Amino acid sequence: MVVRPIVSGRVFDMADDESSESPREDEIRKAVRDRYRQVAVKEVPCCPQESEAMCGCRGIYSSPEMQSLPAEALVASAGCGNPTAIAELREAMTVVDLGSGGGIDAFLASKRVGAHGKVYGIDATPEMISRARRTAKENGFDNVEFRLGEIEHIPLESGIVDVVISNCVINLSPDKRQVFNEAFRILKHGGKLAVSDIVLLRELPPELRKDMAAWSACVSGALLEEDYIEMIRGAGFESVEVVDKVVYSEEQLKSYISSESPGQDLASLVASCRVTAVKPTE
Repeated sequence: MVVRPIVSGRVFDMADDESSESPREDEIRKAVRDRYRQVAVKEVPCCPQESEAMCGCRGIYSSPEMQSLPAEALVASAGCGNPTAIAELREAMTVVDLGSGGGIDAFLASKRVGAHGKVYGIDATPEMISRARRTAKENGFDNVEFRLGEIEHIPLESGIVDVVISNCVINLSPDKRQVFNEAFRILKHGGKLAVSDIVLLRELPPELRKDMAAWSACVSGALLEEDYIEMIRGAGFESVEVVDKVVYSEEQLKSYISSESPGQDLASLVASCRVTAVKPTE
């Protein structure tokens, strides 16, 4: 089977593409795992720690939410939004967090679904899984289970989940279509998708498209907003809605990625958006 990944809103065939413009799937996965291994093991921040940074905790989660969470989860946070705030979580629900990282969103979800609920965190970085499992055990999150796996191949049965959440992770995948197909597969009929992610507002400069550092920084792998929404619909979801969107300034983006082409126009290029969708009822 030929994998058809997405780069800057365009589908291309890795088996047929030989140009240096198009990063290979193995290069992408290695770059992503290397970056988030550093976050997990050495607690290297994924982005600058200024209050206006593109990702992290500040300005994304409320003070009560942050105070309710273990410090170990907060320091490893690499999200661009708060999907739990739009997920309408309730007692006894089953929730899956795609790309759970240090566990911040999984732990927030666990508080909302309660002792009779269940939260699964899925992440492809072994060091992140180990860190999140340790945090869960040390802080009594008995209803959370972290599983090692790629979000393109979720290690769960079909039709068992009430809500799928994800925070600034789907853009990192070299096969986003498969991610949305998998989210659709594991959801129950009537189940909800609630994600926060990075999207492009216009085409990415060619220099950034092949920049692995920028890919692992959630920029080079992002889709155009309209392509992102259409891909969710293409997986079978209905009632797709962009709940809100934050457009990043050129200064924010420049502080976040290290580009070898300083003359690039980065204004109004990237935004984080929160999106909800529903799997149709039977």
